This record gives sequence, structure tokens and C-alpha cells, in this order.
Amino acid sequence: MSKETTSFVYVTYIRSTPEKVFEAIMKPEVTRRYWGHENVSDWKPGSKWEHVRDNEQRTVNLVGKVVEVSPPTRLVITWASPSQAADPGSYSRVTFDVAAFDDATVRLTVTHDELQAGSDMAKGVMQGWPVVLSSLKSLLETGQGIDVFAKPKAA
Repeated sequence: MSKETTSFVYVTYIRSTPEKVFEAIMKPEVTRRYWGHENVSDWKPGSKWEHVRDNEQRTVNLVGKVVEVSPPTRLVITWASPSQAADPGSYSRVTFDVAAFDDATVRLTVTHDELQAGSDMAKGVMQGWPVVLSSLKSLLETGQGIDVFAKPKAA
């Protein structure tokens, strides 16, 4: 019996170039500035990637493989918790599609699919992507990301 899956699609428009947006997704020195993590890989299809927390412990929070790399327009990776990495059924997929929108704007579409419906991972993804991608947009447009670990202020 197959598990029910869900997906999440997030679209944002960023005043930047496709090259800078693509670089911001892949380069550890940039991802740490808006995500608090580094995406670490050699970015070749079939290679592993790790999502490493930018702290003293260097905790690996996510793992996966690079499925497709087509700079500066498309990146596809698999995504799983390190504790579930041995289970092929635990992996979901993230696709980053980067497209020029006009002379100074990029449309970034992030599709996170093959998520187990109702899972903690699906819940985390639904909450996490909006703040991470907002921080990416802020970094590229203003030079400063937002604190993705901040908790909402009480009303």
C-alpha cells in the first residue's frame, strides 16, 4: 500500500539575476546568510548534499542527493532527515526553478513534493519555506537576510 503524499509550491519574485539567485541556493557562504545553514555538495548529479547548521556543532539537519543541475535555471535534490536516510521511502524532492521575469526581476518557484502527507517533515516544510525564501529575497534585495529562527512576537 502506497503512502499518501502532498506537495508544497512557493513562488516569489526577487529583484536580482538568475545567476545570483542560483548561486544563493548552492553556495554555502551565501546560504548561511539567509538560512542559517550551508548547502554542501559538489553539485554533480548523483552526488550527496547536506544541509549543515552554521554553528559550532555543524549539525547535519538534512541529507539527500543531487538529481539535476542546470545553472542558472534548475536544481533538483532529494531531501530527508539524517535519521531516516537509510529508508528510500522517506525522501521527498525539492525543485528550484529560476526564470528571468523582466530585466531586473527573477521568478523563483520552489516545489517540494513527494512528502508524506501529515508527516512532521511536511508540516515543517509548510512552515519553513516561506520564511527561508523571504529571507533569501531580503538578502538579495537589501544585503541582509532575516532571522529564520526567530519566533513570532506575542500580540
